[in-house]
Amino acid sequence: MNFKLLKTFFFVGCLAFVSCKENPKNNEVNEVATNEVVYATGFELQHYNDFSVLKVTNPWPDSQQNFTYVLSKDLKNIPDSLSQFLQIQIPIQKAVVTSTTHIPSLVELGVENSLVGFPGLNYISNEVIRMKIDAKQIKELDDNENVNLELVLDLQPDLIIGHSYDGENKKLENIKNAGLKIVYNGDWVENTPLGKAEWIKFFGALYDKNSEAKTVFDQVVSSYNEAKELASKLPNKPTVLSGAMYQDVWYLPEGESWMAQFIKDAGGNYLWSESKGVGSISLGFESVFDKGQKAQFWIGPGEFTSYQQMENANPHYSQFTAFQNKKIYSYSVKKGASGGTLFYEEAPNRPDLILKDLIHIFHPNALPNYKPYFIEPLK
Repeated sequence: MNFKLLKTFFFVGCLAFVSCKENPKNNEVNEVATNEVVYATGFELQHYNDFSVLKVTNPWPDSQQNFTYVLSKDLKNIPDSLSQFLQIQIPIQKAVVTSTTHIPSLVELGVENSLVGFPGLNYISNEVIRMKIDAKQIKELDDNENVNLELVLDLQPDLIIGHSYDGENKKLENIKNAGLKIVYNGDWVENTPLGKAEWIKFFGALYDKNSEAKTVFDQVVSSYNEAKELASKLPNKPTVLSGAMYQDVWYLPEGESWMAQFIKDAGGNYLWSESKGVGSISLGFESVFDKGQKAQFWIGPGEFTSYQQMENANPHYSQFTAFQNKKIYSYSVKKGASGGTLFYEEAPNRPDLILKDLIHIFHPNALPNYKPYFIEPLK
């Protein structure tokens, strides 16, 4: 082979090598990543070198759909094999969220300045966000069933974090069809205290604050488990009633529900703990009275905040021992500045505080000097 031909082969070979280095095949995910989620059952999160995969597996109850999102600082690094999924550049700079349960995670992660719009500002209780609302830094987007498309388009958020009760949300679909990115959040579907709280990792992934989210959640887990261990060693388990009447039907938590789990972990004996299901039981007054009339405590009597309200609504409430002994406690007493209920907004993120509230109620001497945060005595 002459030198000129050899030189040509060498040049072509180098060119091919450089070309391969500059334009690598980007077709497969060759790395192995484990799911970062421990307690929650509604989403999965895997981190790879250049991207993360966030999969929402249960966006609403009994959902047959799931949604996969690929997150990356540089969308050019996403493998071709994941190109069919929604791709989101992180960290998010401008966001619209649609549930008050999303608010605490933003504040906890220090990304509240990214929030530009919300449907129903009066429901928000968080003091940090209320200051931003008062300063006109967050736009009202109407109510959750009628999100104003034009207002959202004016804001041009990087992402809308939405939720749906059954998969039917025409407004969100219209927003999606207008070219904006929507990610479904199913935190409210979770049935366990720590499962709900773990959704902070969902926000951590979207804001590239995974380590911060993990640190916050691990602290909640530790606090919850310490309180649960304390309660497990207490000798007595007082009987507990819950719920209230609504249009001639008494609704109370099923035995495998979120609230039933709290009562159990706090060392209480929930009288309907043997019932199956994670929603609510619908009973007549007589049925509840027969079983719960002598219950020592009554937790969560609907939206009532005073004994007088209860008696005005139904004089028969006064026949319960818990009513007579002033042992009824409500999570509807504590309100934000604009009237929003603090419990609905912050409680999913802080199950450890709910648990400690209940331990303090059932076992007053177990947590000396503890001041309840969410659940307070009826007035």
